[in-house]
Amino acid sequence: MNARPGTGRRGIGRRVFLAGCAGLAAATLVPGARALVAGASDALRIQRLAWAGIRLQLPDATLFIDPLVDPEAWGDALPDRLVPVDDAVGDRSVLVTHAHPDHFDAMAVGQVLGEGGVLLHPQGATPRPVPDAARARPAPWWEPQLVGDFTAAAVPAADGYGDPQASWVVSAGGRRIFHGGDTLWHGHWWRIGRQFGPFDAVFLPVNGARFGWRQPASGQPGVLTPEQAVAAATILGARRLVPIHYGVGGMDEYVEVEDPIGRLRSLVRGRSFALQVLAPGEWLEWN
Repeated sequence: MNARPGTGRRGIGRRVFLAGCAGLAAATLVPGARALVAGASDALRIQRLAWAGIRLQLPDATLFIDPLVDPEAWGDALPDRLVPVDDAVGDRSVLVTHAHPDHFDAMAVGQVLGEGGVLLHPQGATPRPVPDAARARPAPWWEPQLVGDFTAAAVPAADGYGDPQASWVVSAGGRRIFHGGDTLWHGHWWRIGRQFGPFDAVFLPVNGARFGWRQPASGQPGVLTPEQAVAAATILGARRLVPIHYGVGGMDEYVEVEDPIGRLRSLVRGRSFALQVLAPGEWLEWN
């Protein structure tokens, strides 16, 4: 069962718990500040899931962003291994960047939140269906929200179709990460970097996909290109860039840039951050 904030879960007094929450929120808001834990630690583990999904794991809580397990979302076009999400431990939460079915997968959300938990989504996007036991709520822009043992803030993103979309800043275990969903280039990167950076890791889409489903087709990328992802990582003050949202092929109406990972490898040479490429199911190594 998911405990409510302030109930003294695991024997922590209400006053101590709330003081810790306030410290986490402050650490999220102040540029360069760390969470209450003395220095960054390995308490937070992060696993890459299929497509754009990731799992953030603490000893007693699990948070997912854009988990995907439904094989029908992309069919044979996506060769990623669909990593199970029904084995989460502790309190469970899900953040979604937007309501497109390859980012809001109702099957995955049902497996994670079928017995309760929080679904946080951007304002203006109302994903459906949501499990009856789950608590769905919109996140106001720029304001850190307590989600169990995590602190999450929705920040602006730009969707290729103009639909409501957020990126997420998440702090936990002395670490701060950024998840970009499938955003394209926009003008908010500098403010996000000033207000929340630097980041221990940024998870950014990199396939620069061009869409043909809406006519007349623009011929312009509706997702960050590798070059734009490197620019965003630089502005955000990333310590490592983890590429997500790439690998779809064999479709006439959705075409990625050629060899996005190869392009990234050449682009990050001499940069101040590292490139860490993870296959679905692999865990990020902090050191």
